[in-house]
Amino acid sequence: MSDKIDFEVVYALPDSQTLISKFAPAGTTVAEGIQISGVLDKHPEIDLTVNKLGIFGKLTKADFVLRDKDRIEIYRPLIADPKEVRRRRAEEGKIMKKGGGNA
Repeated sequence: MSDKIDFEVVYALPDSQTLISKFAPAGTTVAEGIQISGVLDKHPEIDLTVNKLGIFGKLTKADFVLRDKDRIEIYRPLIADPKEVRRRRAEEGKIMKKGGGNA
């Protein structure tokens, strides 16, 4: 077993994404990996007390110990509730189906 791990940190904005590859000692946590990556210097808007974190699309905690080849994902807060957006679309669809206009 190696004493170093290879990992990536990803942070995406609507118009760009940052992907940083780094090496760290085995036993490094998600939070430590984020610090090592330098992504917080490039994106000061990231707040690890607010932004959710994941590894390959699965939510994780900051104290999770990284494995070799893990990809840390930093998620931005949602600006709209997906359930609310779907509900509004469904309501708009019902209104459009009713009435049909003048025949």
